[in-house]
Amino acid sequence: MTVAAGWQERTYRITRADLVAYAEASGDPNPIHQDEAVARSVGLPDVIAHGMYTLALAARYVDEEVGEPGRIKQIGAKFTRPVVVPAEGTEVVVVGEQRDDGTVLLTVTCGGEKVLGAATAVLRG
Repeated sequence: MTVAAGWQERTYRITRADLVAYAEASGDPNPIHQDEAVARSVGLPDVIAHGMYTLALAARYVDEEVGEPGRIKQIGAKFTRPVVVPAEGTEVVVVGEQRDDGTVLLTVTCGGEKVLGAATAVLRG
């Protein structure tokens, strides 16, 4: 199995307003994603993004690179490090490489550190 040429790197800005909107849409109102004091009270450095929001950004990246939404058959990753979202926001960087079998290997980082491990997507035909 060979790896095709890498895809273009993309940067996604995350704001706290994004987290509020995601919490409402997903039904996950956990205050560690919105309230700085609560996040710190449980040992986090600040508010953190939902893991599934970060994975959704990886899926968005694949859709944008393929240029055809709906091609993702399967996507998965391990949540290896939280995406800390300070008041001024943060950025997540995603880059991928497509193998000849339709699997896309993804690297997802924030602040230069990997936030998703073993991130892969499988494309439909």
